[in-house]
Amino acid sequence: MATLLRTATSTTSKLIAGIPAQGTTLVGVSGRGTVQSDSTQNLTTVDSLQTRTNLISQNGPFLGSASRKGVNVSSRRFAHTDVNFPNFDGYRRESTLDPTKPARETEDQRRVIGVMAGKEIVQKLVTYKAMAADQKALASIEIDLSTIPLGQTKTFEWRGKPVFVKHRTEKEIAVEKSVTVADLRHPEHDNERVQKDEWLVVIGVCTHLGCIPIANAGDFSGMLCPCHFSHYDGSGRIRKGPAPLNLHVPPYSFKGDSMIVVGSE
Repeated sequence: MATLLRTATSTTSKLIAGIPAQGTTLVGVSGRGTVQSDSTQNLTTVDSLQTRTNLISQNGPFLGSASRKGVNVSSRRFAHTDVNFPNFDGYRRESTLDPTKPARETEDQRRVIGVMAGKEIVQKLVTYKAMAADQKALASIEIDLSTIPLGQTKTFEWRGKPVFVKHRTEKEIAVEKSVTVADLRHPEHDNERVQKDEWLVVIGVCTHLGCIPIANAGDFSGMLCPCHFSHYDGSGRIRKGPAPLNLHVPPYSFKGDSMIVVGSE
């Protein structure tokens, strides 16, 4: 072990002292040196910043001094950024080897694909919403009125719906025309619902929940819905029960005196 002695004078004497080995002599060394001074530097670490932040913000985010002095965030970095990423070029396709390849080189192809996809979507949607082939074949039907006896009702199918055609008697015609329209739930005069007084053509679907009424039944000798007992008169108008509207009249036209075409006006 050796000890170094320093003084602050201009002339410094240095003495190396210790336990001399056997057979050696002590030698004094003298020389002229410069004044030595030690400086102290206060270093601030991340831990000390974290501790200081905790102390100045211990009263909360609004009352602490951190919110008043503007120092309210400290961070600690645990990751490095010198990561060597592996190269996967050996697994890439040739078209993707260059990531800087302009997208405009495939712009035409992408436009064609977009147009084709749009066409397929529209075509599928239109096909789904279009009328079925069996209903399209029945877009309009012809009904021979000579097959319907007086006072009777016959049912025909038109676009998947039942159509009632009633051959009314003179008495039924007089009764329906004498009804006070103001007393009806759905006010419609008989003249608004028929083209010829002796023939009533209505869609046989109850306007309440879509049941099929029974012809020539009910309190008004018209139609009766068996589901919730809605009573319709000889003109297809709601007179009693929960149904809110009269039976709908389909578009139809007469083709001569004994033939009607349902589905065309």
